[in-house]
Parts: sequence; structure tokens; C-alpha cells
Amino acid sequence: MDFKDLFHFLEELQQNNNKEWMDANRKWYRSLRSDFITWLDDLDLTMAQLHDDYYPTPGKKGINRINNNLMFHPNKPVYKDHFGAGLDKAPHSADFYIEIGLKQCLLAGGFWRPDPKTLRSIRDGIDYNGEVFQEILDKPSFKRTFGGLYEDEKLTNAPKGFSNDHPHIELLRNKTFAVVHELSKKEVLQPDFKEKIIEVYKEMLPFRRYLNTSVTV
Repeated sequence: MDFKDLFHFLEELQQNNNKEWMDANRKWYRSLRSDFITWLDDLDLTMAQLHDDYYPTPGKKGINRINNNLMFHPNKPVYKDHFGAGLDKAPHSADFYIEIGLKQCLLAGGFWRPDPKTLRSIRDGIDYNGEVFQEILDKPSFKRTFGGLYEDEKLTNAPKGFSNDHPHIELLRNKTFAVVHELSKKEVLQPDFKEKIIEVYKEMLPFRRYLNTSVTV
């Protein structure tokens, strides 16, 4: 995968963010998209060997559309400024997300503002054994990799059914349970980029497993 060419394409696209330019450069886009899917397929096969519970996700299934959804976000540009994909994504489970873009490159995973039923299940899991979750978050290598939970909106008070003096109230007040590892453009262009992804994926795995257990139990 020629990520340098991908960045070049995205730069040109953002300077000409319209259907006319995309139509004129459709061959370039399709070539990059095909290469990105092939790259994802290879990464998917590598990660599938890391543990038995891996959920195979072919690149064509994992890749996101480059078009923004203008029906719900009419003020956004026609096209995104990144290529994104989700891997190891079983239905109703915490995802592993890859984004390669102009403004940011990152690896992320977890649940971004899940539906009420899923959110309740996660909170019930924390209520049951939140100390296990806290140990995962407090692990030194986890902190170095992600810093902590992604900062998003939180409840001011305890969620319904929980008390304000709950030992894990700070965790329970979260609406999003996700982590992010930011990447530099330089890291993406390095020959060992794939190894970097695997390293972050493995560090994130206990976090995602905890969430998935909470949601499925």
C-alpha cells in the first residue's frame, strides 16, 4: 500500500471537494481503494492468528465509505478527508478502528456513544467487577498507549439505578467507552507500520474483551 500516494490523493481531494473532481479522478480513487482493501485483507489475516475469538472482517466489508452522509450532516463536505475501516467487528461488539487521514491518523476501539441497552450492559458489568476494568485502564503500558478512556460527554450525576457514592462512579458516568492511539504521518509511512498496528491492537484487546463480555453476558 502506497500511503504516500493516499495522502497525496486526500490533499488533492480536499482542495477540490466536489463530485466533478471525484468523477474526473475516479480511476485514481478506485486504485487506492482497491490497494487499501488488499492491505486490510492482509492485516485481517495477520490479526486472526493472534487469538481464537477474532472475528474475520475482509477489507471490502471493513472499509468505510468516503462520502459523508449529507442527509444527516448537510453542512459537511461531500467527501471525507480520510480512509477508515473497522476490523475484528462482530455484530454488537466493541470495534477496532483504523483511520488514515490528513487531520489525524489513529487506531481506536470500544463503543462510541452506544445505544441505551448496550450502555446499561457496560455499566452493569462495571457494577459487578469494575475493579477488573480499572486494572486494565491502570496498566502502565495501556496508559502509555492510550492515556485513558476517550474524553467525551459524561453524566453530571450517577446514572439511573446507581448511587453517587458508588466506588466506580467516575467510570459509570461515561457515555462513551473507547480508547484512541494517535499516529503521526511519519509512523504511517514507516516500513514497520503493520507491526505498530499489531502492537496497539494487542494492548487494546483486554479492554475490548471486557466490554464485549459485559455486553454479551
